[in-house]
Amino acid sequence: MSVDANKIAIMLEMQNAMNTKIHAKWFEQGFEWNRAIWVECAEMLDHYGWKWWKKQSPDTEQVILELVDIFHFGLALRINGQMSYQDLANSILVEMSEPKLAEDFKQTLELLASAAVTNKEFDAAAFAGCMQQIGMDLNDLFRGYVGKNTLNFFRQDHGYKDGSYIKVWNGQEDNEHLVEVVKSLDTEHPDFSKLVYQGLEDRYPA
Repeated sequence: MSVDANKIAIMLEMQNAMNTKIHAKWFEQGFEWNRAIWVECAEMLDHYGWKWWKKQSPDTEQVILELVDIFHFGLALRINGQMSYQDLANSILVEMSEPKLAEDFKQTLELLASAAVTNKEFDAAAFAGCMQQIGMDLNDLFRGYVGKNTLNFFRQDHGYKDGSYIKVWNGQEDNEHLVEVVKSLDTEHPDFSKLVYQGLEDRYPA
């Protein structure tokens, strides 16, 4: 398996683990991941800017974070309980290697949203088109995905469900701590996600 396909396989495995942590039988619940995708697309447009009647500048960093969130939902939609993570990863990589591009980012994003609404699908080619037009590569996606997935696990382990989790530590939100931790680590390290978790643990108030 190629390095890129291996990264996608790792993300698929992490997605299944996260879904299982939230609901042990998530696969049988019929969660509407496609709806989560198009709602995120709409929210992302506000960060990118689409209102022609007022001055707006794209918040690129926030758009990238939203794309990472969408990839979580897209992977969940693709996990079918039949294909292995490796086969799914190869299939997704093939689609992403031929990005679907509209005239601009907003229109490419609408292709992604349209597939989620109309066909209840994750259009990996349109997603890759969005990545290309916002200047994001697979390494950026992997770094962002593993970081956010690990933070989600960390939140669950520290009381997110019962409301005891502390989201702001030392004057910074957990997302900001996450960015600093991730930047200090080597994404190619085989235990990258464990190192991210430990980095968050070291900063979290006892």
